[in-house]
Amino acid sequence: MDKLFQNKWAIRVISLILALTLYFFVNLEANSEQNESRVDPGNASETQVLEDVPLDIKIDAENYVVSGVPEVVSVTLEGKRSSLAPIVRLRNFDVIVDLTDYEEGDHTVTLEYEGLPENVTAYIEPKEIDVTIESRATEQFGVDIDLVNEDKLPVGYELGEPEIAPETVTLVSSREQIEQVAMVKAFVDVRDLKESIRNKEVPIVVYDAQGNDMNVRVEPETVTISIPVERPSKTVDLNLETKGDLPDDIEIKNMEIPSEIEIFGKKELLSEIDQISTEELDMSKIENSGKQKVALDFPDGITSNDDKVDVDIELEQTKQFKEVPIEVIGKDESDVRFVKPKDPEIEVTIKGSDEILKKVNEEDVKATIDLSGLEEGEHKVDVQLEGPEDVTLKAEPKEVTVEGK
Repeated sequence: MDKLFQNKWAIRVISLILALTLYFFVNLEANSEQNESRVDPGNASETQVLEDVPLDIKIDAENYVVSGVPEVVSVTLEGKRSSLAPIVRLRNFDVIVDLTDYEEGDHTVTLEYEGLPENVTAYIEPKEIDVTIESRATEQFGVDIDLVNEDKLPVGYELGEPEIAPETVTLVSSREQIEQVAMVKAFVDVRDLKESIRNKEVPIVVYDAQGNDMNVRVEPETVTISIPVERPSKTVDLNLETKGDLPDDIEIKNMEIPSEIEIFGKKELLSEIDQISTEELDMSKIENSGKQKVALDFPDGITSNDDKVDVDIELEQTKQFKEVPIEVIGKDESDVRFVKPKDPEIEVTIKGSDEILKKVNEEDVKATIDLSGLEEGEHKVDVQLEGPEDVTLKAEPKEVTVEGK
């Protein structure tokens, strides 16, 4: 045997055999693991990172409060895929900071986890945190209601007196924190509010003197708020404003608008208003009888159910026919001579609704004089006019002078 190990070539052969044996053994193990992984993928090892994992605090909450503890941490899990899958899906484990054995003061504490199986490892980030433990202090504070966007209430609406329950809350924190509390508020957004708020739960917000949010415990965390919404109203006179003039041949026979209108607004504004006017109606643009929509001119903060009203306009138009023939009744026209006027014609003015006069022509007007029973000689005779219904006729001249044979 000694001679064998003293032989240089023998040693080389043995070394080669050992190296080959080790090589085949390592490859055999690697292939075995790969084959096992192919057969059962759940046995493959991997890592999963979970963000925003809640951090639970263990502390004597009756006597102490703690600051410096983050709400969430990041956890990296390592283990077989089959083990990680349900944990990642359910997050059925806890990350804790145990402060039960610590006294008041500043401490650096290691974070721990619970509820993971032995074949899963967790790495928490941060691993350690700096905390401050202080004696627990409590104090009651009144809650102020802060109405947000009150200037964005719809015009005509008004808020009644808000009600809050409870009116006070208890703040729990360190004495130093409690002494920094300047405001305890509940915010209610009343933008576009038209209906009363009834028993709405609103969270409490705590501020220091600089307006910074304070992370203190509030008991209870919410209050219940009710705010009545009112719509005060008043009935006032309505006045029609106009500008411009109608054409010369048109007159207003009648023009009507509602005499009163109901308006809405805050009570102090309504108390100062006795009349609402329309915007100016331009009479120069009125061409026909009928209804015209006219906008209302509201003071700031005042409105009504309608922003326009109907003006019912009835126009009266005038037409003139300058050469209306005069028909003689009671005598033969050959036996009559017109003295004044010399020609048997007169001027007739007709006045009536523009709708009627649109359809009236000179042929629709008849002028007559009745000479029945008159003796020979000159006579003054009234002119009689006939025309469409619902119009007024006027002759110029009203009488004529004729000479009969």
